[in-house]
Order: sequence, then structure tokens, then C-alpha cells
Amino acid sequence: VAKEYDLLVELIKEEQPDSIVHFAEQRAAPYSMKNSKTKRYTVDNNVGGSNNLCCAVIDADVDAHIVIWELWEFTGTALRPGSVYHATKCLDALLWQFYQKNDQLRITDLHQGIVWGTNTPQTVLDERLVNRFDYDGDYGTVLNRFLMQGAMGVPLTVYGTGGQTRAFIHITDTARCIEIAINNPPEKGDRVEIFNQVAETRRVRDIAEMVAKLTGVEANFIPNPRQEAAENELDVANRKFCNLGLDPITLDTGLFDEVTEIVKKYKYRCDPKKILPASFWNKKRAEECATLDPNSIELKEEETVEP
Repeated sequence: VAKEYDLLVELIKEEQPDSIVHFAEQRAAPYSMKNSKTKRYTVDNNVGGSNNLCCAVIDADVDAHIVIWELWEFTGTALRPGSVYHATKCLDALLWQFYQKNDQLRITDLHQGIVWGTNTPQTVLDERLVNRFDYDGDYGTVLNRFLMQGAMGVPLTVYGTGGQTRAFIHITDTARCIEIAINNPPEKGDRVEIFNQVAETRRVRDIAEMVAKLTGVEANFIPNPRQEAAENELDVANRKFCNLGLDPITLDTGLFDEVTEIVKKYKYRCDPKKILPASFWNKKRAEECATLDPNSIELKEEETVEP
């Protein structure tokens, strides 16, 4: 999308889509902060891809509804993004506003919370549809990371005080929200439609406490690799989605069983060296995290029961 513009235009011309769901972005804040190469790639891919998509819809002369799925993680604001990744989301938002105003593109912008869970009612029907499960410090979302660590007997890696408030949504609701957005497009000329795609908000340390009680694994408070406030409040509403039929799944320890079963089944693929953070927001954060040793992480051995 970001590099092969002519092919993108031809694809849209041939398919004549009613809606286009834009997932073609580098999605991880930690990866975007890894080094100068990943920072440049994130900006080039994300912002260039978004601009190309808008231009391609115009050049293909189709009235396609563009649905953008953005993992804002609600870190930072439009004026103070929390990472290079989040900066691209702010730049994207300006592009959506411009192309809607200038070319009357129909656009829905989904502000996504942190996704947890592994399966939807559809993917659970066949193992070949199983979703990917990221547990590392770059791509693993915080709740999935905690559940994986708890199931493997690894102390939960809580960054800083754990006072960061995050928005969460189950993967089933993520799919449902996209469906609702596609089925409720804005009219031509309407302003960019914005939905908060979240179920609830929780503090990270409270999430860690829930997982610790469930798994018996203690929380390990480690230096924060991110440049962010140690504590924050987050007030976000999902009324628009709920009014259109969303009945959000909230955090429930019973639902954690789904993730735990996946972890147990594929734990042989786990590399414990990938558990600790490997991306640091700046030199100061890297220095504060210098004592973290990836080789120190050991997985709990399975207990054998004598016959």
C-alpha cells in the first residue's frame, strides 16, 4: 500500500469495493521506538500508506467507505503523542480530515483499545483459523503478555508503578465493531466518523493483580522502558458503538481460560529471551533498564505426577 501505488489503484478499480478496511500499518509502539530504522519505517509505511489509500480511492473513482483501525492505546494526545507509532496516528487523523473535507471521502476512524484474547466464535471452529499470539515486549499486548507469563510460571513484567490506565477490548468485540462500522457508513459529505472501540479501562497493576490471583505468579515491577507518566487517568466512552448494538465483553477471569489453553498448547514455541522489553524510548530509559537480563527469564518446568 505504501510502495506500490499503481497496483493499489488497479486493485480498487477492478474490485469496486463498497468498503475498504485499512489494516496495512506497522502497529506496535515499542517496535516504532526500537531504533532510527524502525522509526523511519513506521512513519514511511503508516503515513505514506494512508495517504496512498486516499489518493487511490480518488484516482480509481469509486465511492468506497474507508474504515481505519487504529491502535491508539490512548497513549498521548494529538498534540503530545506517546511514541513514533502514535505520532503516525495523529498525522493519519489529519489526512483523514483533509481528504474528507477536500474530496468528500467517506471515512470512519476506529480508536482501538488494547486487544486481548485469541479467538472469535468463527476462528474457534477450525484450528487452521487460529490467530497469532504475540507475547514479546515489542508486539505483545499487556494482558496477553501477563496471561502468557502467568501460564508459564514467569513473574509478570509490570512497567514502572503499573499506574498506567489502559483501554481494553476482546478480539471478538474488535471484529464486531468493524462489522458495525462497515454497516453504518457516513454519508458523502459527512465529517469523519469516530468511534472509541473499547470495552472498559483498567490500571495495568490491577490487571496484573487479577492475573496473579488466577495463576499464582507474582508481579515483578521493572523499570519502565517507555517515556510516559507513571500514573494517569483515562476517561473514554463507547456509547456510539453500544447504541448500534455492541454488547461488550468485559474482563473476566473465566475468559482468561481461553488464552491459557492456547499458551499451554503452544508453549514449546516460547522463547523466554523475548519476554523482557527490548525497545526503549530514549537513552535515559535504556540506561534505567540496563540491569534487565533477557537470559534471566526461566520457564517453570511441568510438574510430574508419580503413578
